[in-house]
Amino acid sequence: MLLKDKKIVIIGGTTGIGYAVANHCCNEGASVVALGKKENESDQDFQLNKNHLVLFGDATNELSSEKAITTCLEKFNGFDALLHVAGGSGRAFGDGPLHEMTIIGWEKTFTLNANSVMLSNKAAINQLLLLKKGGSIVNIASVLATNPAPHFFTTHAYAASKAAVIGLTKSAAAFYAKDNIRLNVISPGLIETPMSKRAAENETIMDYVKTKQPLQQGRIGQPSDLIGMIGMLLSDQTSFITGQNIIIDGGWSVSEGQY
Repeated sequence: MLLKDKKIVIIGGTTGIGYAVANHCCNEGASVVALGKKENESDQDFQLNKNHLVLFGDATNELSSEKAITTCLEKFNGFDALLHVAGGSGRAFGDGPLHEMTIIGWEKTFTLNANSVMLSNKAAINQLLLLKKGGSIVNIASVLATNPAPHFFTTHAYAASKAAVIGLTKSAAAFYAKDNIRLNVISPGLIETPMSKRAAENETIMDYVKTKQPLQQGRIGQPSDLIGMIGMLLSDQTSFITGQNIIIDGGWSVSEGQY
């Protein structure tokens, strides 16, 4: 098994991409602590099975990732890797084109997408340095950080915050390579998740996506399109790879797109 005996923490691991990866990691032999956002006051931490523990917390709170990593150490007697998926759109708070953007929209979007990554990565780095055995961190950014699509996807704070994730990952990868701690980024195209509902339910946008992501008849991406690469980056199979931004986008970054 690719991830046999690995102990992995997934921030944003209860829905969408994170949930799919959590299941994949367990199937590949890993033990997983998945941190998710509490949707109801009644939500309580629970054990999904002997190798899959679900916690609830706010990824923008610096204590949440620390709790998830400490729990991984206590429950599974180790910590090897972190995947950070948690983030979101700031559109409802005022993200959009720069001339219309509100400061609240900018700050909220960066809190969701950049601050949360910094906090989880910091917690993971601190623990991996203590363990002195290396490890892997994978962060999720977005193709929009490097390849804009201004007609339909103009949220400038979101793009900037995801670019910050790439910059942080590359910079930290360079610094911690001497400690055998690897940091890499996955930048997906449009993937069918709760966050992509606005686009997925808009026929005009989806007609555009068919030309922007032309692979496999121009379909929207699925979490299953990402889990193989993420699993590899979390595993020892990629022990000589660090500081990379791997774009998985169905052709988005090399296609003009028609509307």
